[in-house]
Amino acid sequence: MTKSVTERELVLGILLEVTRDGEYSHVALRNVLNKYQYLDKKERAFITRVTEGTLEHMIELDYIINQFSKVKVNKMKPVIRNLIRSAVYQLKYMDSVPNSAACNEAVKLATKKGFSNLKGFVNGVLRNIERNLETITYPEETNEIEYLHVKYSMPKWILEQWLPKYGRETVETMLADFQTEKPTTIRCNLNQMSKEQLIEELKTEGVQVQEHPYLPYALMISGYDYLADLKAFQQGAFYVQDISSMLVSHIAAPKEGDFCLDVCAAPGGKALHMAELLQGTGHVEARDLTDYKVNLIRENIMRSGMKNIEAVRWDATVLDEDSVEKADILIADLPCSGLGVLGKKTDLKYKMTEQTQGELVKLQRDILSTVKQYVKPGGTLVYSTCTIHEAENEGNVEWFLKENPDYKLISIQDRLCNELRAMETEEKQYQQPPKAVIREGCLQFLPGVHESDGFFIAKFKKVKHG
Repeated sequence: MTKSVTERELVLGILLEVTRDGEYSHVALRNVLNKYQYLDKKERAFITRVTEGTLEHMIELDYIINQFSKVKVNKMKPVIRNLIRSAVYQLKYMDSVPNSAACNEAVKLATKKGFSNLKGFVNGVLRNIERNLETITYPEETNEIEYLHVKYSMPKWILEQWLPKYGRETVETMLADFQTEKPTTIRCNLNQMSKEQLIEELKTEGVQVQEHPYLPYALMISGYDYLADLKAFQQGAFYVQDISSMLVSHIAAPKEGDFCLDVCAAPGGKALHMAELLQGTGHVEARDLTDYKVNLIRENIMRSGMKNIEAVRWDATVLDEDSVEKADILIADLPCSGLGVLGKKTDLKYKMTEQTQGELVKLQRDILSTVKQYVKPGGTLVYSTCTIHEAENEGNVEWFLKENPDYKLISIQDRLCNELRAMETEEKQYQQPPKAVIREGCLQFLPGVHESDGFFIAKFKKVKHG
């Protein structure tokens, strides 16, 4: 029986949603995979690989296409533009796909989408690229920004921020890591089963499992088809969470009976982690701005089986008088530019701008100015972002300390493994591969340099009155 919709047609639909309609790639991809659950593992893998790969390499793909097409990419119709992009990605990066299939299927899809008058154009461009793929010229490596811009499909303004601070070697390490496929990092829900039991459960379902070096309850998994089909996932035995995100609650170190507040909590990983660390005592309040986000948290709470946690809708920029000086621990993992997770959110680098970064810094400071009031004297505030941007990270730390003399940074040495302790204490120049951050109490993770996403954490203590 002929399929009514092919994998390449689904890829094209996702690419149009992202590049034309402004949808986030991980949302559009997830929606398609959820809708077409009858697809087998190979088909799902193809859709994911081509979608993410096309977006990840889009600047490079456009650079290649423009060398062989009289009509430049930005002048093409959206359907043709994205159809050719995805075909060129297959030609360049997927040895498992015959070149003839990549070209012929693109021509067929152009016709199916009502562009039969352009099938000759599509075929001509792709065949020309196919013949010359091995001889394409790239910018000279000595032209640092232009070369990295094209080779790694990274917007120039991001490179202009990173290169002066981190240097060519470290930046290229990060860029390469963004384009490297990595296993999924998960946190064991030790309230459900032990780590050893979870590993055995996953292995019986054909999942490959490795232990993560940074935390004893973190695992890296691969080789599965559909995460939600795993029995251990359905039981709430683990939570998908990057190691850097796990370290937020680990570093916060809630004690038995603490009241913990997470002010921007969706989808709830850090809040659930704190609830688990409390071992059934105390209480965690996980807040977010919209009903949609709060419902995400509630779904994860239900799956986890935790009883000492609740989800509440609240705008973090609005003061809640009833919460003033109530929190033993406050987590402020705030909206940010997301430049540390470009390997997972492949289209974010095209959506983010320097202007938006500046607006986010203001929002972060507005939220911190409000939520700092919820911390008890002697309590803890942990600030974090999933970005690599000085103004949002070190800059906000400097600002916060200047504006709030009743807060101080505190050491996190006792919460770190040996490798991460070195990160906090060594003060090397950033032009070298960095193993350090600005000061005691702060960590800046860099993808590829560390075994994590790009992420920033700072731990403050509120000084007791008198």
